[in-house]
Amino acid sequence: MDDYKFLFKVVLVGNAGVGKTCLVRRFTQGLFPPGQGATIGVDFMIKTVELENEKVKLQIWDTAGQERFRSITQSYYRSAHALILVYDISSQPTFDCLQDWLREIEEYASNKVLRVLVGNKTDREDREIPTSVGEDFANRHNMYFVETSAKEAENVERLFMVIASELMEVIF
Repeated sequence: MDDYKFLFKVVLVGNAGVGKTCLVRRFTQGLFPPGQGATIGVDFMIKTVELENEKVKLQIWDTAGQERFRSITQSYYRSAHALILVYDISSQPTFDCLQDWLREIEEYASNKVLRVLVGNKTDREDREIPTSVGEDFANRHNMYFVETSAKEAENVERLFMVIASELMEVIF
């Protein structure tokens, strides 16, 4: 029996192909799935972590980025404790769509939801979005910001541990 004190629902959103599934699998399974296919609808994984001598279960929901699944994925926003908005640092169009994703979050999610902006794929050499641009966007929209590489496992653990820690602080 899995024993835990806290259960938090974390939902990842963003365009198709930005690496949401790879971030989830890197964190929950410790692997990077090469040639990961598109998520159909919604998938979720669970990982229990220990923070401040307390067990915290993270229920991590990985949503499809394609437009045709939007009505399905929006229903998962309401009960989320944290929303991770992911873009690909080597793809300007994925960054340009952030405003649309934010509108959805503001419409469907709780106004108390923890919002985190993630620039993924820092292992790529063909960066199009400077770190400072991501930071500025996050600051303007009252979001935490981190850049990650699911492929290289860079900042992935930190991302989810910071979320768990911030959510615990809200409770205490």
